[in-house]
Amino acid sequence: MTPRALPSGLATALVFSASGAVLVLEIVALRLVGPYVGVTLQVSSSVIGISLAAIAYGAWLGGRLADKFNPRLLLAPALLLGAVGTAVTLPLVRYGGSLLRGGAAPAVLLLAAMAVFLPAFLLSTITPMVVKLQLSDLERTGSVVGRLSSIGTLGAITATLATGFVFVAAVPTSWIVITLAGLLAAGGIALHLWLRRPALPGQPKTRAALAALGMVGAGLGAVGPNPCDVETAYHCARVDSSSGGGRTLILNSARHSYVDLDDPRHLEFAYVQWIGAVADSLPVGAIDALHLGGGGFTLPGYLRSTRPGSRQQVVELDGGLVELDKRRLGLVTGPDLRVRVGDARVGLAAQPTAAYDLVVGDAFGYLVVPWHLATKEMAADISRVLRPGGIYAQNVIDYPPDRFIRAELATVASVFPYVALIAPPDALSGEVGSNFVIVASHAPLPLDAIRSRLAALPEPVTLQPDASFGAGARVLTDDFAPVDQLLSR
Repeated sequence: MTPRALPSGLATALVFSASGAVLVLEIVALRLVGPYVGVTLQVSSSVIGISLAAIAYGAWLGGRLADKFNPRLLLAPALLLGAVGTAVTLPLVRYGGSLLRGGAAPAVLLLAAMAVFLPAFLLSTITPMVVKLQLSDLERTGSVVGRLSSIGTLGAITATLATGFVFVAAVPTSWIVITLAGLLAAGGIALHLWLRRPALPGQPKTRAALAALGMVGAGLGAVGPNPCDVETAYHCARVDSSSGGGRTLILNSARHSYVDLDDPRHLEFAYVQWIGAVADSLPVGAIDALHLGGGGFTLPGYLRSTRPGSRQQVVELDGGLVELDKRRLGLVTGPDLRVRVGDARVGLAAQPTAAYDLVVGDAFGYLVVPWHLATKEMAADISRVLRPGGIYAQNVIDYPPDRFIRAELATVASVFPYVALIAPPDALSGEVGSNFVIVASHAPLPLDAIRSRLAALPEPVTLQPDASFGAGARVLTDDFAPVDQLLSR
């Protein structure tokens, strides 16, 4: 006996909602795993790949079940199970992330699976069940499958845009997940009641068990370890206090900045000390400085203290981070320190020509310089805004065999005739991963002044006076900049 078809409106709503829910979960999964394994191309690829695998296997299973059983009996349980799978995502990631922290490929894949596979798999069974119920006339097979396929795609698009533009900016990730689980559960219960089928033996107990499991999952997620003080549009951010006025800004599990509220001249991180040494080598007096990436605003605070009267412009992508800096890290903006919220490359393009004595590149996505900030075209625009004799200092992180720093050094050297590299000796010898600071200018660099200031620092560091470390490396361009792959350990 052919199962009775669903009303067209209900079928459309189910496919639209189920497909949309899967995409909400996929986007939110990137936010959930970021604090533990970062936000890199490999992490994004893992989440997308796991999501697609879940959709494929779910659609396959849904089709098999629709052929063996009456799909009308399976739709409500599928929604309820999807709600349970969504609810348990939070505790799985938060407890599992504490154990899988790091960037190793197996850990990334496993954590991505914890974040999205189960609910996406369960929800993806719904569309083939609905299709089976709508195929009452073989003459209309193409139009039915095409219509429902397009509806599912529209649901996915709508959810993608709403999550990226609205949900993530408006509420914490945990609330998105818990609310989605609640909506799916409410939809499953409403669908069951609407179908008005008499309960089979054991069904009430099964529904009660599913509801209890979902509530337990949501509760564990709500009380589980949360690595964030604040969730901004781009980061899971936390500020840790140390002795005195010391504050450490942690973004997506990485120690990003250190600020001493009592002494803005105190530079804790070695690479910031190196950039400070470069800044100190400029002629005495006030300067104009452009910072691409704000973070904890450590260096702008240092320059404000050491070079009174300087004018500084900071371009920071994350407006929520700027507000956190104002609340917790003592950031005070004004005519001498202006902040533009937006992408560093877009902000750079808006700057006037020959306007700055110093440009600092310190923008990161987790441990990776965003690829579009690492190209020859980007370096050329930095060259444009520098005054004659101005200096560009760029922070880069890399690990042996140091393919990215070599390529980035070659890239900067393709634009600037005078280039130097600052790094620890054991990093230059390929023994350890480290920060590297590229220093570049169109005029001869004040190498002696930089070297003398570096020599006064507590940790040994080498100033390599040329770009030989990047000899033979390929120059990165907007057309070819595989930054994540070059950085992979």
